[in-house]
Amino acid sequence: MEKVNLAEKLSLFKEQWNPKIVGELNGQLVKLVRFKGPFAWHHHDHEDELFYVVNGTFDMEFENETITINEGEFIVVPRGVEHRPNAAQKMTGRFIN
Repeated sequence: MEKVNLAEKLSLFKEQWNPKIVGELNGQLVKLVRFKGPFAWHHHDHEDELFYVVNGTFDMEFENETITINEGEFIVVPRGVEHRPNAAQKMTGRFIN
């Protein structure tokens, strides 16, 4: 068992759209990522995906709506749901999938 300091882990990399694995929970990976701009539209067949914003803000785009996720907030995207994270400004976050 080890504790994870998010600020420390985030200080180790600057590149965007390149998630870093920082833990595992019940067979799912806990990852940190920095990003700006839109990612590709995609879905996951076998797992839900959780996005938690460490700093910044981003829009989670779905087919019929967009939900803004702010610092300190998270969203769970159910498996099979087409989505695209999109950050107008550089942001950092944590996600589990």
